[in-house]
Amino acid sequence: MTDHLLPGITATRLPTDRLTQNVLHLEGVDPRGPGEAVLFVHGNVSCALFWQQPMLALGSTGRHRVLAVDLRGYGDTDPLPVDATRGVRDWADDLDALVTALGLDRVHLVGWSMGAGVVLQHLVDRPERVASVALVAPVSPFGFGGTAGADGARVHPDGTGSGAGAANPDFVAALAAGDTGDASPTSPRNVLRSFYVAPGSLPIDPDLEDVFVAAMNSTRTGEDHYPGEAVVVEAWPGVAPGERGVLNTMAPTVFDASGIVDLAPKPPILWIRGRPTRSSRTPRCSTSPTSARSAPSRGGRGPRPSRPSRWSPRRARCSTGTPRPAAPTGRSCCPASATHRTSSARRSSSWRCSSTSTSPRRRRPT
Repeated sequence: MTDHLLPGITATRLPTDRLTQNVLHLEGVDPRGPGEAVLFVHGNVSCALFWQQPMLALGSTGRHRVLAVDLRGYGDTDPLPVDATRGVRDWADDLDALVTALGLDRVHLVGWSMGAGVVLQHLVDRPERVASVALVAPVSPFGFGGTAGADGARVHPDGTGSGAGAANPDFVAALAAGDTGDASPTSPRNVLRSFYVAPGSLPIDPDLEDVFVAAMNSTRTGEDHYPGEAVVVEAWPGVAPGERGVLNTMAPTVFDASGIVDLAPKPPILWIRGRPTRSSRTPRCSTSPTSARSAPSRGGRGPRPSRPSRWSPRRARCSTGTPRPAAPTGRSCCPASATHRTSSARRSSSWRCSSTSTSPRRRRPT
């Protein structure tokens, strides 16, 4: 992946007590040591390469040491299998091990999509190690798919409607093959253009697009990685989560980060989202671009699972008792739009949430 590093960015593989993790950082800056550090955590079907421009922008201020990690199964971090019975805790525990290996007591965390779920889980498990959190289009704290309503109630007890079976097999095959072309609508390049980048932002710089496609193609595929182990069930849409692999980690049966509202004290939290994009209107596309036409008929088998939604704090009761942290990414809510030509982000003030009441929004798939 070093061929796709931007000028000013370098990579170091750091051994931890769990696995060796690949970390991007600025050239001439040791990623280890005490002090203020911002650690970027990427989303699904991507890797740390997506964060390079925000890293350069934030690093130019000289206020923080900026780092970005490849999660297991992505980029150049060891491709250990993902145990979905633990939710996203394999990644959250890897993150904690990395913070220790970096010599940090606390860290400012920026998480995008699935990576925001990892950040939230780490916050729930190790709040004393989190200085602040920035959530960029985060996965719902109640999981991805198979839920209904603002409280994330499961449509089926087994999480039907979520998990690895929702992935488009053509897209998975394209990732496995390292497809860099644009002949197929399910090629990583076309998925990037259609569902990662805001309307009106194309074309993006060809060299940057190649970097993003390479990042997507770094995704390991299979039952232990993306999309994971699929389980066939009778209820519509015919799939439920299994016990291994990426998409199963965010099933509502194993992932619930809503406990952040009970933390005391809470760190500053910055919520970043963009204007509606095609991907937020069309769920299950960037990582599981399954056409609704290919889904089996419900056949009276129960209620239709709701579309995956972005958890929004708009209706949560919040206070602003902490200073607002600086926006880590600067111009856009989506790392994929690093050309800064996408729609502008709306930034929330720092907030301390005291309610589980949420307002669901349709979201870009994790």
